[in-house]
Amino acid sequence: MEVVLHEGDAKDWVYKGEGAANLILSYTGSSPSMLGKVLRVKKILKDKGQPAPNCIVFSSHEEHLWGKIPGLLESVKNDCLPQAYATIVMSQHLGANHVDGGVRVRVSKNFFELAGKNVLDNRPAWRVNASAIDAGADSALLISDQTLFSGNPRGSSCIAVEIKAKCGFLPSSEYISKENSIKKQVTRYKMHQHLKFHLGEISKTSEYDPLDLFSGSKERIHMAIKSFFSTPQNNFRIFVDGSLVFGGMGGGADSVHPNETEKCLEDLSKVTGLQLSDFIELLSEAIFKSGVLGKLLATQKLDDHDIEGAIHLYYNIISQPCLVCKSITDTELLRKYSTLHSLPLDKSEKIVRDFLISATAKDCSLMISFRPRQSGTTDSEYDSVFLDSVNQSYDYKAYFIDLDVKPLDKMVHYFKLDQKIVNFYTRNGEVGGDPRDPPKGGGPR
Repeated sequence: MEVVLHEGDAKDWVYKGEGAANLILSYTGSSPSMLGKVLRVKKILKDKGQPAPNCIVFSSHEEHLWGKIPGLLESVKNDCLPQAYATIVMSQHLGANHVDGGVRVRVSKNFFELAGKNVLDNRPAWRVNASAIDAGADSALLISDQTLFSGNPRGSSCIAVEIKAKCGFLPSSEYISKENSIKKQVTRYKMHQHLKFHLGEISKTSEYDPLDLFSGSKERIHMAIKSFFSTPQNNFRIFVDGSLVFGGMGGGADSVHPNETEKCLEDLSKVTGLQLSDFIELLSEAIFKSGVLGKLLATQKLDDHDIEGAIHLYYNIISQPCLVCKSITDTELLRKYSTLHSLPLDKSEKIVRDFLISATAKDCSLMISFRPRQSGTTDSEYDSVFLDSVNQSYDYKAYFIDLDVKPLDKMVHYFKLDQKIVNFYTRNGEVGGDPRDPPKGGGPR
């Protein structure tokens, strides 16, 4: 029987968090079918001039771009594109056992309006100013709350960590111009941090280096996790039994006060008996053993042309003169780009499709959840890691979330932002340093 949420159900859903495109509501009622679930609700941007973060319906060009993938076009008609894209496209790359597409539930009139009012005071002010729940929608996505384990053994707590890992490799595309060659030496994340600091969007640049997290080295994974504790921004959050205990609500906090860090670690220690070093070891071991970041990195590397190459193929697809080529005077570059413009349409579409899949992989989050494994248990459905320091095994599960398809017309935004980030970093180098100094560090170690 189809599930329908009515106006009276709105009181049972509370604020859990949000991203650019969706708001997450957590269930607090008593319905057995809803326990341990979250509702992913579509938002609308208040500034119509901003590019849509994710794709809801397909344009005619997108229908052609994605039409060869069975089931995807039909999902648009059935209003379940996010679910279909996660289960049909992203699970193929990230592993079906690490993706939960959820189920679409119908929503009666006024449910979203009431739910939006109920959670307004819990949302970060900057999120409220930027977006609102789409009260005109008639459905939402019901998915398992990955900050919890279903059927948690009595007396044991669940710790969950959400990591927005960002891009874990340095591009090497031949289509990157000489002026932008710094991209091959410094991570996109680091360069963007300096631009955000300059614009006043963050109060401190992050110490996190994605190359450490994706390195495959336990020592460097340790370093990456430690860096999150001083500057979590929207890259790192910790939940205990489904409640946020550390990190920003929806990415609102760009830094955490030392007292907050201390309190979080005290709370973690009380609930789990783990010290910080134990916790970092547990998380590092699960990341290393699960191999999930290897799958994520391979998916990110589907972008083998970089946006500086892929943008030309975008213009091939929309059958318009390339606006990028108009401003280029470098004859060698123009020759390279002309070869891209001479590619057949199906080849152009394949490269852009891979770029957009990669963009989803660069922007998604990894949720890893833990609970102590009861002694003597041998038939658990979950993988486990053993922590020597406390002589305890932990069940863990790893899921990717926020796996939406990116709009085709966002390619122009990606290109402009890329040029803005690189130009700023090339001119200014490290923030706080002498702008005349060349950029420092950030490359492979």
